[in-house]
Amino acid sequence: MSGTDALARALVEARRTARSLAEWPGTLPDTLEDAYAVQLAAIALWDDDIAGWKVGRLSPDLEARYGVDRFLGPVFAADIAVAAETAAFAMFAGGSAAFEAEYVAFVGLDGEGEPTIARVTTGIEVASSPVLPLPRLGSLVSVADLGNNAGQIIGAPVPVERLADPDAIGCETQVGDQAKVAKCASALPGGPLTAFAFAVRQAETLGMPLREGQFVSTGAVTGMHAVEPGQRCTADFGEFGRIVCEIVARAPVRG
Repeated sequence: MSGTDALARALVEARRTARSLAEWPGTLPDTLEDAYAVQLAAIALWDDDIAGWKVGRLSPDLEARYGVDRFLGPVFAADIAVAAETAAFAMFAGGSAAFEAEYVAFVGLDGEGEPTIARVTTGIEVASSPVLPLPRLGSLVSVADLGNNAGQIIGAPVPVERLADPDAIGCETQVGDQAKVAKCASALPGGPLTAFAFAVRQAETLGMPLREGQFVSTGAVTGMHAVEPGQRCTADFGEFGRIVCEIVARAPVRG
């Protein structure tokens, strides 16, 4: 078994059993190619369909090194939830997690069969990993560990045309009784449309082109907010409503 396969198996097993890892279970990836190789090996081991993809930010040093500022990670079908009065944000207890308010673009196809944005909603990315020290290990580790994703909460509809002006849409996020953080969608370079275009290119590069009906969670508007079980978090998208979440421990995967 290669080092890539062994690492992927260790990460997948921790996720299936919802068991936290006190340290990275292998050699840290040295390159973006190595990190995506682990991610693809883990996808192959995970028995579920990819319902969408999350777009994350690479650290500035990696952006300078590779000429890209974002990365892609899968979101599996069983981990999708629709926001109700209060949604459960299921993180890996004992691992790491961040509450991320995002705009979610659903994939359609144009007349030539190319991916386009069919509809948009608000959403929360459940950014979580069983690996406790993941936040300090760098972006390549997030890429490798299935994009540091553990699910997606889908919120209210947003008119597609509103993405054209990222300065005019945004979010205000609050975790527990911490200070509120408010930003426009333009806080992410190029806004959601740039993130979607990146996802189209990167998914193709990975050999897993975007399919009609999948979605792209386009990036954390107000940033990554570390959370723990028992906290209550709110993302206020203004005219597009609020998503309120209770942070809970993720259960092991059955079967």
